Amino acid sequence: MTINLEGSPEVPEIQVFVIEAKGDDVSDAVLTVIDKAVKFPIIFEIVRQRAGSTEVRMVAAHKRLGRGTPKLSGYYSTTWRAAEEARQPLPVAITLPPLYAALLAPLASLPARPGESMAELADRLAAVRQLEREVTALERRLFREQQFNRKVELRRTLKARQHELEQWR
Repeated sequence: MTINLEGSPEVPEIQVFVIEAKGDDVSDAVLTVIDKAVKFPIIFEIVRQRAGSTEVRMVAAHKRLGRGTPKLSGYYSTTWRAAEEARQPLPVAITLPPLYAALLAPLASLPARPGESMAELADRLAAVRQLEREVTALERRLFREQQFNRKVELRRTLKARQHELEQWR
């Protein structure tokens, strides 16, 4: 389907791929291979059959185009929904970059801040994921640590990381 919106070097066009899953889902590795093979931003619609009904979910990664291989963020996804559910209409946009950002924003686990571009949101999401991993690792180390003085230092570091994580969110 063509919607006749003007593209840009960052988003010359948007591809929508419908993938029918043979099993429960399609792995991120498969989506990455497809994403790297196509030079335009892609939104995947994954369809599966489960317990006699058809379910759908949307998956996408923010793709930064440039020279060579496009740079992909992590994948963002909706939850599985019944295929018969009413769909949201396309967001209002006059060019493709804001349309692409409006399509990806509901997939992201964090809301976009006012004036934040999709690239900035993708960077913020990556930073949040990294900090979440660090907090989890620090919590494990704190639980296993025996010495009181080390526990105090770990707890201080953990609190600082948790505060930083809240700032990024």
